[in-house]
Amino acid sequence: MKKIFVTRKMNGEAFKKLTDLGYQVDINDEHLSNSQELKQIVKDYDAIITTVGCKIDKEVINEATPQLKIIATASVGYDHIDIESCKDKNILVTNTPGANAWCVAEHTVGLILNLTHRINESDRFVRKGEFHGFQFDLFVGDEIKNNTIGIVGLGNIGKDLAKILKNGFGCKICYYDCNRNEQFEKEIGVEFISTLEELMSKADIVSIHVPLCEQTKYLINESNLKLMKKTAYLINTSRGLVVNEKDLVLALQNKTIKGAALDVFENEPIISEELFDMENVILTPHIAASSDESHVNMINMAIDNVINVLDGGKPENICNS
Repeated sequence: MKKIFVTRKMNGEAFKKLTDLGYQVDINDEHLSNSQELKQIVKDYDAIITTVGCKIDKEVINEATPQLKIIATASVGYDHIDIESCKDKNILVTNTPGANAWCVAEHTVGLILNLTHRINESDRFVRKGEFHGFQFDLFVGDEIKNNTIGIVGLGNIGKDLAKILKNGFGCKICYYDCNRNEQFEKEIGVEFISTLEELMSKADIVSIHVPLCEQTKYLINESNLKLMKKTAYLINTSRGLVVNEKDLVLALQNKTIKGAALDVFENEPIISEELFDMENVILTPHIAASSDESHVNMINMAIDNVINVLDGGKPENICNS
């Protein structure tokens, strides 16, 4: 019997598909805090289903036996897996692009509206008992209608965000990506910007939607934060290391930009303490992709990838081909 290990508790009902096919599925109920714990487990399995937050590094991969054929992550990002080590041992790595795109786009819109309309600030104000009646100039925010939204990375999430903000709010959309999408430009009416620097200087709101890789680490840093308007906001729902957090803190302290909303952090789960005291900053705990619908989509896609490999086929979405 082929065995599959699931590194953390997920939607248990979805895995019935695997047990019905005769596979043994072992779901870990506890958080695996380090690779030492995982090293002792991977020796016995044909497939691993994992997600963000469970680091599968070279040490773990080196303990894997030849029977381990696939590591399927129920996420779009796969920077928590040592891709090259897997490739060296002929272990396929798959991800789930598009499965959580709409959810992340919705969360991003929520962050934008919360930040620009100062919803968290005013909520705290009311809870402290400081509201004593209507004031004309209390927590004055910014409308996003007719704002220029700069999207960094026009993948599935970036496209969905563009659609929502263009069609729902009347925003002007520009984007920067290493691959231009002229068809999408015509369909939705968005503008391609050939350099990140130009986009950062032009946009009223900059939203980051790139994967983490060598080229995107610290993509957002002091030099291009200085290019942003003093009235502009930065949103990051991609990966923490895409933004140099120290540089962002300085930009906020110096009022180089007006505010920021972050769902991910450079040294997650450790967060720069200065951010906690800033009223113009919103922090959410890496939940942009967290919805029932999104979770089911990601898990089902990961499961299908595993089934394809264990049945001798080729899965979709191979990350290390």
